[in-house]
Amino acid sequence: MKRCFFVLYLILLKLSANAQVVQYNTKANVSYYEEGSRLDSYKKKRCTLDIYYPENKSDFATVIWFHGGGLTGGEKEVPEALKNQGIAVVGVSYRLSPKVKGSDVIEDASAATAWVFKHIKEFGGNEKLIFVSGHSAGGYLGMMLTLNKAYLKKYNIDANQVAGVIPFSGHTITHFTIRKERGIRDVQAVVDEFAPLFYVRADAPPLLLITGDRDLELLGRYEENAYMARMMKLAGHNATSLIELGGYGHNMTFPAFPLLLKEVTRRTEEIVNRLN
Repeated sequence: MKRCFFVLYLILLKLSANAQVVQYNTKANVSYYEEGSRLDSYKKKRCTLDIYYPENKSDFATVIWFHGGGLTGGEKEVPEALKNQGIAVVGVSYRLSPKVKGSDVIEDASAATAWVFKHIKEFGGNEKLIFVSGHSAGGYLGMMLTLNKAYLKKYNIDANQVAGVIPFSGHTITHFTIRKERGIRDVQAVVDEFAPLFYVRADAPPLLLITGDRDLELLGRYEENAYMARMMKLAGHNATSLIELGGYGHNMTFPAFPLLLKEVTRRTEEIVNRLN
């Protein structure tokens, strides 16, 4: 009888351990430009990130989240919908136009991504499970720094190490703020070195494009993404998907977050299974 109770105790102990509640912590306002970099006061203020991460879990996935705002506004955030999901979320702040050029903003986003690759293990995360996402301008930044491998190469990181790119309503042509810097109208499409479309390639990380309804989105944003999906597939990239959220306009994050989490789970399982 005592043996039966002991076995039952061990089973309950194991179940209790498996059911352990994941606890989270946040480290705020971390500078992502390394010490020794020349930082003016504006760069010191804006070039920071917040890390929301599980404290009592290891080898978790991480989502780098770039806020929207047209490259001219916005603040770093850890979206509520991504909290308490067993993953880390890194909310990134960056410099804004017109104080800096759009190209500088992309450089900031790249530096922040590189910082995560180099430091996420210190928090218990797995550097092979880093995803890049963001809304609007944030989605654009994520695509640019991943598809144009030159940005992360400066930090000795292969952009193909990104586990997945999941932009919400991101520009795939040259961003309208960069076009505005050049005196180009919103309705004049440009595809140059500041357009994710310029860098379509077969070997890119998986790309899940999510937009609002084509009739409710900004300035043909759905059509841009549809063309991006088509060109990626023609280039030989078989891991590109496009989801249009019918009935939602540009502010389509609410129904998009569950799709992001589903993709993170799917890719995490795929990568872990491959490594094992």
